[in-house]
Amino acid sequence: MYRPRMSFAERYLSVAATLEVGGRRVKVYHLNEVEGPIAPAVVEVAEAFLPRLVAPPDGTPPAAFAIIHSGSDASYLNVYSWVWDNVLECHTAAAGIPFLGCPDTDRTNFMALERPWIGCVWELGPFEHERSAWVRRMLQPDVADLEAYMADHDVSATTGGARLMR
Repeated sequence: MYRPRMSFAERYLSVAATLEVGGRRVKVYHLNEVEGPIAPAVVEVAEAFLPRLVAPPDGTPPAAFAIIHSGSDASYLNVYSWVWDNVLECHTAAAGIPFLGCPDTDRTNFMALERPWIGCVWELGPFEHERSAWVRRMLQPDVADLEAYMADHDVSATTGGARLMR
């Protein structure tokens, strides 16, 4: 019988500054296991690593979103670039978790991951919001509004545990 390794505990979500990376505007979310900011060293290194994960522009409005996730044991960086009009291209990185192939437990030593994972249950909260925002701002209007999409953030303070209880 399957037994989960962990139970669901709420995590904390905040919106960081939008970045210009590789010809794209990238909305950035911070996801933390504890309430409060992510360690500045982790954020700095994750933002510096981000250009390695952003898809090159392909004619789709040049937008993406990223999640910098500080977990209990490691740091994660997920970058989702909008391509081919309505598709998300995902590239991920991790630091400090040998299970995923990281060379050490240094939470600032990011390496790109080759696994086909799109995100954990906590990262899928802002993922869900971003999908809806893209439809609402870019696909439903007669004229796509990139500025409105870039201003449309998941402003939930947490990753959605309260929604699960309904």
